[in-house]
Order: sequence, then C-alpha cells, then structure tokens
Amino acid sequence: MGVIRKKTITRGTEGGLKYICDVCSADITSTVRIRCAHNVCNDYDLCVPCFAKGETSRDHDPKTHQFSVIEQHSIPVYDRDWGADEELLLLEGAEVYGLGSWADIADHIGGFRTKEEVREHYITTYIESSKFPLPERADSKDVSLLEENPREKFQARKKRRIEERKETAKSAAPATPKQKPTASVPACHEVQGYMPGRLEFETEFANEAEEAVQHMQFDPGDGTNPRTNELEPEMELKMVVMHIYNSRLTSRADRKKVIFEHGLLEYRKNAAFDKKRTKEERDLFNKAKPFARMMNHADFDTVTVNLEYEHNLRQAISQLQDWRQMRIGDLKTGEKYEADKQTRAQRPAPTGTFDRLAGVRISKPTPPVEIPSATTALTAPELPERLKPTPATLTPASTTQPATATITNGSTAKGPLTNGTSNMHNLPASHTQQQQVPPPQKSYYNIPPLSNTQPLKLTNENATDLHLLTKEEAELCSVLRLMPKPYLVIKEGLIKEAMKTGGGLKRKLAKEVWAPGAPTFYQIDPTKSSRIFDFFVHSGWIQKA
Repeated sequence: MGVIRKKTITRGTEGGLKYICDVCSADITSTVRIRCAHNVCNDYDLCVPCFAKGETSRDHDPKTHQFSVIEQHSIPVYDRDWGADEELLLLEGAEVYGLGSWADIADHIGGFRTKEEVREHYITTYIESSKFPLPERADSKDVSLLEENPREKFQARKKRRIEERKETAKSAAPATPKQKPTASVPACHEVQGYMPGRLEFETEFANEAEEAVQHMQFDPGDGTNPRTNELEPEMELKMVVMHIYNSRLTSRADRKKVIFEHGLLEYRKNAAFDKKRTKEERDLFNKAKPFARMMNHADFDTVTVNLEYEHNLRQAISQLQDWRQMRIGDLKTGEKYEADKQTRAQRPAPTGTFDRLAGVRISKPTPPVEIPSATTALTAPELPERLKPTPATLTPASTTQPATATITNGSTAKGPLTNGTSNMHNLPASHTQQQQVPPPQKSYYNIPPLSNTQPLKLTNENATDLHLLTKEEAELCSVLRLMPKPYLVIKEGLIKEAMKTGGGLKRKLAKEVWAPGAPTFYQIDPTKSSRIFDFFVHSGWIQKA
C-alpha cells in the first residue's frame, strides 16, 4: 500500500491521507478497500476490482492470506458537518503534530478544511463538552445524527462542499506558502530572539527554571503517610521546589507583561522617538524607566511628560534668574542677550597681548617641583656635591698627566668607583694650597650597533629588572639584545674579575664570565663581550690591563 502523507499536499487543498492500490496504483481513498491481514504484508491495500481478479504483487498471496474489508466511515457521529473519518484524522493529527498546530492538522484531515474551522470544531466538540474529555454524543447507542443525516445525504453534502471550495481555490490568486522560520532571527522579528508566533523569547528570564522539575513525578497516592496522614519529607521537598518554580514563572510572566504593555518590542518606533528627544530628556526618560513596572503605559507616558515639563520649567526659571542678575527687564532684551552669549561662546579665546582677560582667566596650576630623593641622588649620573671627590693636590710636574693625580709624597690617589666616575680619597688640609685638577667631564658613549640585528625594545612589561639599569645601560642592552637580568650577571662577573687584578682586565678575558653559584664559566658572544668591555672601560668601572 502506498501512503501519501500531507507533506506532498499543498496547504489549502483537498490534502489528507491518501491510499493507493498496490497493484494498479488507483486512488482508493474515498472507496471501499481490501487490506491484507497477514503479518508479511505491511500496509498492503487493494481496490475491489484487483481483489476480485485475484491480482497480487510482492509477497502477497491471495489464496492463503487473510484480509479485511475497510469501508469509509463518512457518517456524522458528533457533528452534523463532520464525518467519523474526519474525527479520526483530527485526533490522529493532534497526536502527531501536537495540539495547537491547527494548520498542520487541517492539512492532515484534507477536504479543504481550514485551521480556524478545525480549531473551532475541536474546542466546541471536545473542550466545551459537559462530558469532558468525551464529546456529548460519545454513547455508542446514540444514532440521532445518523437518522437525521443518512449516509447518502451526508456524502452528497460533503462532495458539494469540497467542489465549492475547490472552485473558490482555483479562482483565487495563487499565494506563495509562507515558510516557517526555523530559528529566531531578525527576519522573524525586529527584536532578535523573540518568536512572535509563540509570544516567547529564545532565552527567557530564569531560563534554567525547568531543569529542576523536568524529571519530577507525582503518582496518585504518593507523598502521604497512610498511618499518620502527613506529607512525607520527599513530598514536602517536591512541593517546595514546585513553589520556587511557580514563583519564577510568575516573575517571567510579569516581565513579559511589562514588555507587551509598554510596547518595548517595537524597537524601530521607540528608537525613532528616542532620537527626537534632547540629551537631557533622554537621560530623564532612562532614569524613569524602572517605574514602568509599577504602572500601565498611559500612566507612565503621563509621568514622563510631566517630568519633562518640570525639567523645562526649571531651566526657564534658571534663565530668568540669570537675566535678573544681568538687569534685563524685557523678553526682547533677554533674547538678544542669549544670542550674544552664544556668539561669544563660539568665538575662539584671544591670546597674547590682545587678551584683556589674561589676568582674570583661570589658568592651569603650576605643577609642584619634585625634590629628588636620596635614592635618585645616588643613582644619578652626576653625583651630588656632598659625595663628589675632594680633588688631590698635585705637584707642578704632575699636571701633565690627566689620567692620574700624583700626591706630593709620590703616591697615586685612588678611590672607590662610583657610578662610572673615578673617586679619590679625601686628602689632608695641608695639600689644599697646591694646584687642584677639575673633575673630568663625562662624555656620551656611542654604542656600535650589531650587524643585521634590530635593537630590542625593552619595557617594564617584558623586562622586569629594567628599573635597576641606568639610561646608558638600558640603551646598551637594547642594542645588544640582552635582557636586564643576564646583563647584571655579566656586570657582576666582570667587575669581580677586575677587582682580583687591581681593577684591570684584558679584553679576551671578558669573553668568559663566572656567574655566582655556577660550577663553570659561561661563554659570551665575542661581539657583544667586546662592546660591553668598551662600555665598562668608558664608564670607569674597569681599566684595560
């Protein structure tokens, strides 16, 4: 048997479930058909002529297989305009497509039934029945409708109705069937996520509220203790969960009521109204929005209009007070004053000698002078006066040697190295009468860049120890692409090696550095070690051996 479901039938036509003879493929929907009752033949139907001739196909054997005669139940049982076959298709469609999908159920019934007609018949016959959920004439002995409307009369009236609606459908303009949106998209509604056919949102308030009750079951007789007739703890817990769920549903319904009451779904219309308001009116309207939940739309519009009116009155009163201070007595002079005031505000402020209000205009305050701290004084390239070395007294013969200072007793004064500046011990006051050498001026050391290498950009984010370096050391690390921490290890190692030999160090020894705590020496790139060695010599931290 071939079955044509409603998916192959266009909406608004005869439609319905159709039966076809499995031998001659004739339409036997509206006539008597023969169905095979054997378990081998599933949904196997024959027309009366093919059955009479003994025709067969597939696994059907008319000699041994049992059969049943199926007639059309085209007689009224519950309503004078609805046959029993249509009643069965109505209940079947409601079970398949869901109660409320009246368009799909109407297509399943066929016979040019409309969704409004199907909905009205279901509500009148089943919902509003005094014997709900059964219809009024659910008794099998009630044949009053059949006596009033015999089979022939009912079928003739049904055929006439179908022919009239078919002619009406042919004369009507062809309409493109409206496609159902498969998702909540802006094409479905101007507010994305809203489904107007269901009056619901894709994401509701308390969207996970149903998860707490989706597996909850209430069986008859459960929850009550038969001995004490009291609720069991499990049932009490279920009732509490249901109370919470109902409160969330109430909150969800209240929010939807506010949305529908105030027309918040009309986004384009509300946006157009919002653009017509001034900035002050828009801010005032947004502040008043929380009160919309407590009143209907008409009252809320009245409140917002009165708030805007009050705002305008306050501005007018403030303007009149300003005019009184300026001794303006009439409206015409006030309008001229406001126009001149707006013109002056748009005019650029004069500068230079033509600025008559230079002494009156409020200028930016002078930033306070920052006093350097003791740490800044110690780490600065130039040492403060109290830490500068006391120059040694030299003999006239020693003035030709700028690198060292010869004391009168023939010894050479050396002091600790401080920030790259050679320092000398304080000498006795008896030597102050002799010639003094001025402190040498520190020159800028130009670091030669590495070939085919871009300098490394060091910041406090990618170099955590950058604050421990001076400006020249940071530039050296940037050119040589060294991070601050490895550079400090190299610096400590080179200075310690130089101190072992009295402050001098050979260039080739700068290629190997011994890190504190390391078992062996570390090799340094010769190009980088040479530039570091020259920088240390220029800064006065070590001397060439």
